[in-house]
Amino acid sequence: MGIDRMPMPDWTALAALDDESLPLLPAALLIARDEYPDLDPAPYEALVQAHADHLREEVAAIGQPPLKMAAINRHLFEEVGYSGNHDEYYDPRNSYLNQVLDRRLGNPISLAMVQMEVARRLDIPLDGVSFPGHFLVRLPVDGGLLVMDPFNGGRPLAVEELRERAKPHLGQAPDDSVLLQILSPAPARAILVRVLRNLHGVYAEKNEWDRAARSADRVLRLMPGQSEALRDRGLAYLELDHLRGARQDLARYLELVPDAADAEAIRDRLVDAGGMRASLH
Repeated sequence: MGIDRMPMPDWTALAALDDESLPLLPAALLIARDEYPDLDPAPYEALVQAHADHLREEVAAIGQPPLKMAAINRHLFEEVGYSGNHDEYYDPRNSYLNQVLDRRLGNPISLAMVQMEVARRLDIPLDGVSFPGHFLVRLPVDGGLLVMDPFNGGRPLAVEELRERAKPHLGQAPDDSVLLQILSPAPARAILVRVLRNLHGVYAEKNEWDRAARSADRVLRLMPGQSEALRDRGLAYLELDHLRGARQDLARYLELVPDAADAEAIRDRLVDAGGMRASLH
């Protein structure tokens, strides 16, 4: 039995869905359609399904979930050739799922989505993990977790390596309870937001402010009122000389987080751009 799939939604329909109803693959392709407006989702749905169909008989004959995942990873990363784009990590194409499926190159979260979508079509409950740094995937096994790195061929990660990976982001190696919390499954909405935030970061670094604003706007479609996205869209609007939109977004950001570390700098930027300081206190 495969997972249920639905036609590619529009942003209004997508935003109205709860986390459990959000269709990850169609939503990821909807993000890609912003950059590739002629994108037809059907061939990409068919490609992911073909990966699953190719594996179905082999995986069904395997008893243990870790061995099932080993077969999936071998097919995706060795036979088909999906791999992490180590040479051009910040290429925005690494975040657009149509490009990932076409080029067989991606970043951790996009490769995780391919891995998850194929596994779920084979009734294997593979989840994403919003791990600090690189996105990972997890599979419940025998009362524990098998954690894998899709950016490096689906390689399983030992507990000590996970602690070491988390340490630079947390200031110290996490204990068991903190590590388990970090390894909680990421809902579809959180995965999509992370994709969009990655894109925002890439485009802001390139000074492509129209695309940066668009990425932040899509986050706000999925999570209305999200403070960082309001700030990011407002700052992009400032760069685009869209002062009215910048004032609205940044004033709302300062209402939500008045003690933010960047609050005074944002007030100053708005004043310099012709905003009204009195309305921002």
